[in-house]
Amino acid sequence: MTVSKSPATHSSDIDLTDTQYYLSRELTWLEFNARVLHEAMDQRTPLLERLKFMGIFSSNLDEFFMVRIAAIKERIEAKVSTRSPDGRTPAEQLTVARDRVQQLVTKQHHHFETILRPATIAQGIYLLDYYDLNQEQCNYLQTYFEEQIFPVLTPLAVDPGHPFPYISNLSLNLAVVIKHPDTGEELFARVKVPKVLPRFIVLPTDLQVIDSANLRQSDPQRSQIWTGIPLEQLIAHNLESLFPGMNIQDCYTFRVTRNADISLEEDEADDLLLAIEDGLRKRRKGGSPVRVEVDSAMPTQIRQMLQEELEVAAADLYEVNGMLGLGDVISFLSLPVPELKDPPWNAIIPASLRKLKVTEDGGNFFSLIAKQDILVHHPYQSFADTVERFISCAATDPKVLAIKMTLYRTTGDSHILKSLMKAAENGKQVSVLIELKARFDEQNNINLARILEQSGVHVVYGLVGLKTHTKVVLVVRREDDKIRRYVHIGTGNYNAKTSKLYTDVGLFSCRPELGADLTDLFNYLTGYSLQRSYRKLIVSPVNSRESFEELIQQEIDHCKAGKSGRIVAKMNSLVDPTTIANLYRASQAGVSIDLIIRGMCCLRPGVPDVSDNIRVVSIIGRFLEHSRIYYFHNSGDTKIFIGSADWMTRNLDRRVEVITPIEDPEISNDLQEILGIMLADNRQAWDMQADGSYIQRRPQSGSENQSTQQTLMDMAVN
Repeated sequence: MTVSKSPATHSSDIDLTDTQYYLSRELTWLEFNARVLHEAMDQRTPLLERLKFMGIFSSNLDEFFMVRIAAIKERIEAKVSTRSPDGRTPAEQLTVARDRVQQLVTKQHHHFETILRPATIAQGIYLLDYYDLNQEQCNYLQTYFEEQIFPVLTPLAVDPGHPFPYISNLSLNLAVVIKHPDTGEELFARVKVPKVLPRFIVLPTDLQVIDSANLRQSDPQRSQIWTGIPLEQLIAHNLESLFPGMNIQDCYTFRVTRNADISLEEDEADDLLLAIEDGLRKRRKGGSPVRVEVDSAMPTQIRQMLQEELEVAAADLYEVNGMLGLGDVISFLSLPVPELKDPPWNAIIPASLRKLKVTEDGGNFFSLIAKQDILVHHPYQSFADTVERFISCAATDPKVLAIKMTLYRTTGDSHILKSLMKAAENGKQVSVLIELKARFDEQNNINLARILEQSGVHVVYGLVGLKTHTKVVLVVRREDDKIRRYVHIGTGNYNAKTSKLYTDVGLFSCRPELGADLTDLFNYLTGYSLQRSYRKLIVSPVNSRESFEELIQQEIDHCKAGKSGRIVAKMNSLVDPTTIANLYRASQAGVSIDLIIRGMCCLRPGVPDVSDNIRVVSIIGRFLEHSRIYYFHNSGDTKIFIGSADWMTRNLDRRVEVITPIEDPEISNDLQEILGIMLADNRQAWDMQADGSYIQRRPQSGSENQSTQQTLMDMAVN
């Protein structure tokens, strides 16, 4: 990476805490999701991958409402008037977020209905509406409904004898209007679309031919791949079976999103695991509704009834002109049509590990780490042949005495869990910190904790008031009557599934200072320790805020001394106001700053006299950019770090995080090369503007695509 020097500005009179220099956290997140939606609309993206991004957009939005909008509404109900760094009250934050959501959802559904559905039909994938079917197909679905669907359904009347039913979180429902044939009275009923049934009902092969004049025919050279309809439409066209003798007037779909955050009084909890379980029961029961999505054709009378019964404001009703619950279209990615997907990617084994035989014990693996630090980069390099193998070797190596590890998100069928249990069975001291408060993974982590405990693993659940978000492993090994400690410090979860979808980096090392620091960290996590200093590691909430402030200040000091200042930071989100103000001061001093931020960024780049020297780029591609890398030029004595923490207030002050320095020159150069590739991207990169909007880079005429992720895949195999 080149290091540039800009003339220092003289802006000491500017108040860097002024709200005009900060963007709304909610709006910047929604702009990130808008970039996800763009991938679904970009014709350069393979068709089924576009459906995947369409589904991710919807799923992201669900979580946004369950967590962020829910939190804002709670502050409003508590009459909190404190303004956010961008100057908005909670009520104002909610208003601008609602407006932007409605814009994006309208755009999403218009594109899905007018572009993506016809495009899939042209490829032989027919997601039909019921009225597109011929009689033979309707007859088949009638029988299918009676045999497979009707027994599962439970119609619920709403009248003085039947109170309005509980509507579960993210459930899809039919609001049915019925008229009594004798009295002429109009009645209301709700039918839940069961989640236990497939969302899309597939027609058998011999009934997949489409002869409707309303549909554009597929390529005659392409065989029919898939034909089906949404489950809710099949239910809607068979409501007479649920309400025999009644006249079905009409029905409309609606969907409810509820507050799904878990509030804990940890200081008052005698047992954190039991407290989390109680919180999960409350979540399953459901918090208050925060969004009601309604069919755009739904009449005012029914909307008002839903609003009153669910106790939501009119602004909490979001009109959808199309199919609700588009997150389910991600299932189409499983269709066996490789030409409509990204080319498959098989992670490679790093060159340094290729010579090690799988059947050997861990001795050679550990001896290799003893010779040199090793960087691994997922999903370009294999998680199974690096991280999982490291823990597997530790479990069976007779020289290993202890394994200590943090788990934030993993899976029940994880090879890592099996290795940890095997290590305990082999008599090794195994300690695992499982973070029970990992949002939406709480129940899974409770189950894993109990499984590990039953196998003899010592399990702890984290610290009161803090989430343990760090990703570290410590292996203690006896070698020639001495103790040597081996470590893995990463940016991503120990999860084999997400390791194929998320980009992350990790360091294997046996540097004594890192081993000693992790020993102190685990003593802090599992026992009583007031550890306030570390030899090498940057640790939240102990010293990360001060450490990053010092690193930024060093670059400022270099510029003031007439030298060059340079910062490149890659992370998921930049939200912390103090850190943003420090970056503004650095820019004013002439430090050249590039920020590679996938998601939320509350900093405004390119503001005259404030952030002239700051550029922000977001990279959205087939893999989720998840790694955190921090580079400081330091007048030629480069300092570069990787770890688990973003520059968010929660990561700096309210979570246990670990950032490690990279001291091996080759690894430092490799990380700088990765950052340089990202900054040169002209295919997946978006440049952030001072107003918070983004412009996607495009290759200039005659130049080739420079896609970060494709470049790194090519480099991995060459």
